[in-house]
Amino acid sequence: MTVGVLGGGQLGRMIALAGYTLGQRFVFLDPGAESSAGHVGNLRVGTYDDEERLSELARKSDVVTYEFENVPVGSARFLNELVPVYPPPAALEVSQDRLDEKQFFVRLGIPTPPFAAVSSREELDQAVQRIGLPLVIKTRRFGYDGKGQMVLRTEADVDHAWEALGAALLIVEGLVPFERELSILSVRGKDGETRFWPLVENEHRDGVLRISVPKSDAWTPELQARAEAYAARVLDTLGYVGVLAIELFLKDGELVVNEMAPRVHNSGHWTIEGAVTSQFENHVRAILGLPLGSTRMVGPSAMLNVIGKLPPKERVLAVEGAHLHAYGKDASPGRKLGHVTIRAQSREELCARIEELLPIVDPDASGPPKSLWPPA
Repeated sequence: MTVGVLGGGQLGRMIALAGYTLGQRFVFLDPGAESSAGHVGNLRVGTYDDEERLSELARKSDVVTYEFENVPVGSARFLNELVPVYPPPAALEVSQDRLDEKQFFVRLGIPTPPFAAVSSREELDQAVQRIGLPLVIKTRRFGYDGKGQMVLRTEADVDHAWEALGAALLIVEGLVPFERELSILSVRGKDGETRFWPLVENEHRDGVLRISVPKSDAWTPELQARAEAYAARVLDTLGYVGVLAIELFLKDGELVVNEMAPRVHNSGHWTIEGAVTSQFENHVRAILGLPLGSTRMVGPSAMLNVIGKLPPKERVLAVEGAHLHAYGKDASPGRKLGHVTIRAQSREELCARIEELLPIVDPDASGPPKSLWPPA
């Protein structure tokens, strides 16, 4: 079978690398002729709203998926008339507008920060009065990796944010004084079978994910069960097929949902070496209607993102248990160029290996990640 993918970035690339072991072929549609997925599959260059290119993708594909959530919903629906598209276009529609997404969570009884829609300066002032500072103001659409959002702590921040973002439709959210940032990754098959990977703790710098640690010292069976219940509500309501990621805040022992991503996710890259079945392979299995694989961890694992510049391969690979994944992209400040997954036999060994890798992979890191110290 041939899988069509909207998007030709590193996520599509890793979906294809996982799918090749299952005997699948892949064709990508992306506006960029140098997209990294083109190194591992048939890349068709074109915009996501070009119906001629979309029709060509449908003709070449038995099923279509997407690797990022800013694909036009209309394009996904157009394709879905020609070939099955998973996850369903309804999931795209919910995730593309932060207000719609928050309202969707509320309808499902999933806790979120307080929020308000903002389309005028008057509505912004009313939201500040009702929710109170500090706040986060975000564009409702097309934000990722910290882009399109600002933290408001003072009235001067409010003025500045309105000048910077006021031309867009906005949402204001209460700033959650979280203790940890977590994510839950899940996969649902065509038959409704659902599996979950362990909760992952994530640390960001400048709005960009730097490290993910599954089953960190923040993990408890109760938190895992609660996160799985929230994810299951989303999956079942949407009739979802494929991998879904939900980002959460942990505060005072409670989980607050931040947002969802209807796709494979950066915080799940550790699963390539750290789980029985990776998020990428299970995504392919799900959209093809194949039995899902086990999501069990195979041992202590972690993932470090490579940002801006690739580290020397020989130094990374000299660290026992380190696996380098380079995406074939040109170096550029702030750009995700790859990641390193780390495996170990014990928690203490994992900590030592991350401590050895951090100066190589992320020289600007201020110190060991709090998700690992002290060892659990």
